Amino acid sequence: MKFTRRANANWKGTGMEGKGTISTQSTTLDNAQLSFKTRFEQGVGTNPEELIAAAHSGCFTMQLSFLLSEAGFVPEDLDTTAKVTFEDGTITLIQLELTGKVPGISEEVFQQTAQKAKEICPISKLLNTEITLQVTLN
Repeated sequence: MKFTRRANANWKGTGMEGKGTISTQSTTLDNAQLSFKTRFEQGVGTNPEELIAAAHSGCFTMQLSFLLSEAGFVPEDLDTTAKVTFEDGTITLIQLELTGKVPGISEEVFQQTAQKAKEICPISKLLNTEITLQVTLN
């Protein structure tokens, strides 16, 4: 299976005083606010780190569900929090915190399956991907 999803960001002004928006193809985000305050302080809107946390927690949890199903387990509830740490201009850590309710599974099998999901989740592997850039100056 191969597909491409897209999102768009627009920014006007300087890094500190400017403002921007982010929109997704699905329109779940539709001109969501982006600014210095939403990224580095507590402003209304979103930021790249929060979006990475959302993508990672969603991807990991879905991957885990697939792996559990393949092993014959039906998860009743999987809840994952992803914490993205931004430090001195770099994302230095992503902490995944998982709580699950899976009838009939042992602690050991759940731990092993969650570890495998972390390793093979596409977002976990993201930094090992090819990144291309196309630039247009108007």
